[in-house]
Amino acid sequence: MVKGPERQHNAQQFKQMHKDHLHKGRGAVSNDSGRFEPLQRAIFRDGWADGRNLDAEAERLRTHVTDEFPKSVLTRNQSPDVPFDRSVNPYRGCEHGCVYCFARPTHAYMGLSPGLDFESKLFAKPDAAAILETELSKKNYKVAPIALGTNTDPYQPIERERKITRSILKVLMAHDHPVTILTKSRLVVRDLDLLAPMARKGLVKVALSVTTIDRTLARRLEPRAAMPQRRLDAIRLLSDAGVPTGVMFAPVIPALNDHEMEHVLAAAAHAGAESAGYILLRLPLEVAGLFEEWLEEHYADRKSRVLNRLAALRGGRLNDPRFKHRMKGKGLEADLMKQRFGNLCRRLHLNQNPVELQTELFRPPAGNQLGFDFDASAA
Repeated sequence: MVKGPERQHNAQQFKQMHKDHLHKGRGAVSNDSGRFEPLQRAIFRDGWADGRNLDAEAERLRTHVTDEFPKSVLTRNQSPDVPFDRSVNPYRGCEHGCVYCFARPTHAYMGLSPGLDFESKLFAKPDAAAILETELSKKNYKVAPIALGTNTDPYQPIERERKITRSILKVLMAHDHPVTILTKSRLVVRDLDLLAPMARKGLVKVALSVTTIDRTLARRLEPRAAMPQRRLDAIRLLSDAGVPTGVMFAPVIPALNDHEMEHVLAAAAHAGAESAGYILLRLPLEVAGLFEEWLEEHYADRKSRVLNRLAALRGGRLNDPRFKHRMKGKGLEADLMKQRFGNLCRRLHLNQNPVELQTELFRPPAGNQLGFDFDASAA
């Protein structure tokens, strides 16, 4: 019979070995149930096995993709914190596995965990381009730039095969509709044959999110996203092709990557970035617990410092969801960060000539007159 202390030791041992095997190449270190679930899942070893096959008992975490077919793909917002009022997200969940991703809590609406489920159980919208074309053809549609990459990355790894983002760009290009793109992937340069002609008409601008130049930190923070140098390479290639390109230093994490602001912006400017922005780390709902677990796992020595400084920037809380506060924080340190960023941009000649995308060229579709079949394999 397994005694209490021995049972507890076995449970801890199993959980650690399960984690070591299961989480390699993933961002979150747990997979707790979402906030809407009546039952909470937890890993527990009951003592029946002898402990010699612990690693074999942990099933390797693989990515699963489910197709979904929504009636609409345009998402509207009225937030004063973002420069767009509509967006399209080709995918739910994101295999990049960024532990800080503010979109993680949305997986709870699917009955899944914002933890490992978010980065391994993905949803794709194969008909997104056809649905978008239908929405653009409505008589009451008023043109304004559509944002790609606002919730999950439109160029995450499954886009390489699915090509849903590419099919969306083909629709927007065919109708001269303006679009903005935010990504962490070098895969965006695959679509230069679409982006370059659109740029010549003033219809597109792209931003690469570069969180750090430190490869070790990048691999821990964003395990399946492109390495920082590859993102900088993408900035260079896009810029050389005439596509207005910027950099997002986001999120800024106090005591972890905030000291890299100068390095990141300078490297991006050298690569050809024309604009820049930053966002302070946001920890809504389940993301707070996931980020604390991640700190304990990778940076336990500075966990308290990171959280305390973040709270100081958030008025004593780890997260402030209020409009006009959630992106930049408040207080003396937040004001100094804003001033520091502004000085950097002036010195590096960033944000000198903001690009305004053209809207008057838009030609509404008249049914599926273009003959697109929107087959992802053909896109």
